[in-house]
Amino acid sequence: MRPASFVLASLLGLALAASSAQAQLARSFVSADIGNDGNAPNCNRTTPCRTFQVAHDNTLALGEITVLTSGSYGAVAINRNISIINDGVGEAGILVSGGGVAITVNAPGASVTLRGLTIKGIGFGGGNGIQFSAGNALNVENCTIRNLDGTNLGRGISYLPSGTAALQVTNSIVSDNAGDGIVIGAVGDNANVVAALDHVGIYNNGGSGLLVSAVFANTGVVQATAVESQASNNNNNNTSGSAGFLAAASGKGFANILLVRSVASGNLVNGVLSTGVNAQIIVNTSAVYGNVSGWAAINGGQLFSFGNNAVIFNDSNGSGQSPLSLK
Repeated sequence: MRPASFVLASLLGLALAASSAQAQLARSFVSADIGNDGNAPNCNRTTPCRTFQVAHDNTLALGEITVLTSGSYGAVAINRNISIINDGVGEAGILVSGGGVAITVNAPGASVTLRGLTIKGIGFGGGNGIQFSAGNALNVENCTIRNLDGTNLGRGISYLPSGTAALQVTNSIVSDNAGDGIVIGAVGDNANVVAALDHVGIYNNGGSGLLVSAVFANTGVVQATAVESQASNNNNNNTSGSAGFLAAASGKGFANILLVRSVASGNLVNGVLSTGVNAQIIVNTSAVYGNVSGWAAINGGQLFSFGNNAVIFNDSNGSGQSPLSLK
């Protein structure tokens, strides 16, 4: 027979393991009013935590963080399948400065959802808003990302996975950032990326509004569809080759954009631009209005039109569109 001390130690070990497993919750809560990170690991509704990061670290994969009150909740690095949800309690914000990143997603195999969040740069090299490097999918809903700045920074959303991934942005605004509003790309081999933008406003950014890039993809396809979305008054840095909607490739991977019922207006360089071999943009029932250059395809890029678009009152409307037939 085993000694009683051995049996007791084994039981204690099992109890500790069970306690550790139960320490993380499937649903955690944060509050700016009564939240305290000292409540971790039990960020319950009645004893919420104060910051997104502490709540994240104490929430199980496939779990959810619920915002209880308006306030600022600090930057968060996400490494698991998780949702951060604000469903109408007021502004749930993250302030960014000093070259930081508000939300970093490095979560191989995971899907991440962000809903109802406000990300705002407050100067001093504000950094980037959302930076995604690994994961299956990122869903951004009802969010506002603005005022980010800094040298080689200032992007609202930087979505650059090294593998197959999907991005969805819905009912969101990306504005007043020093760099590109939304960058969607791929890095390395066979990094196929699919993005869908629905009712997204991309305004007053220093670089391009939406940049879909295969420049760093050796193979694979980066494709984005923008439906009822608008890119206006971007290119404020007056950088040659920037655009409200920009597809860029270098002859290796493919960069594709489909615009449906969308608007490129008032952009200070190009409204719609396809540049480089394997870059393609298809435009359907959309308006290209009041830009310095309306739409164009250069350096081997292609631009297709169904002939049902309004291209008007640009300083130069542009040329070189290939016709497509409606079916």
